[in-house]
Amino acid sequence: MPSRIPNPESRIADLTERLDRLLPQTQCGQCGYAGCRPYAEAMARGEAGVDHCPPGGDEGARALARLLDVPPRPYDRTRGEHKPPIVALIVEADCIGCTKCIQACPVDAIIGGSKHMHTVIEPLCTGCELCVPACPVDCIVMVGAAT
Repeated sequence: MPSRIPNPESRIADLTERLDRLLPQTQCGQCGYAGCRPYAEAMARGEAGVDHCPPGGDEGARALARLLDVPPRPYDRTRGEHKPPIVALIVEADCIGCTKCIQACPVDAIIGGSKHMHTVIEPLCTGCELCVPACPVDCIVMVGAAT
């Protein structure tokens, strides 16, 4: 008769999935991991705390703590600032078409060709701000997301 007790790998996979759904999916790396999924995996394995995500803020940290059944903690402010939703905007007149912003975007929200102006697909932009330091001509500004 097959065992009905899930193996540890499947429990970790299930927990990872549930944690990942609670994260904001900014893929910003402020947590110290390469994105939301790797951070969720680390929490599921007990290798990371619930307080690493500035985009999720204190509310996100509390939700993660509830799921993991651990004491709630405020998010670690040394990792970054919790902000309202923002998106990148490329100042078209200043864009030189270098593609560095495209390479930096973890969610493929920027389109354009080499030596041509680029643009941000606003519904795809997570506001991670990783494109801003990548731009050599400072033509990317962060603005409030349309709600």
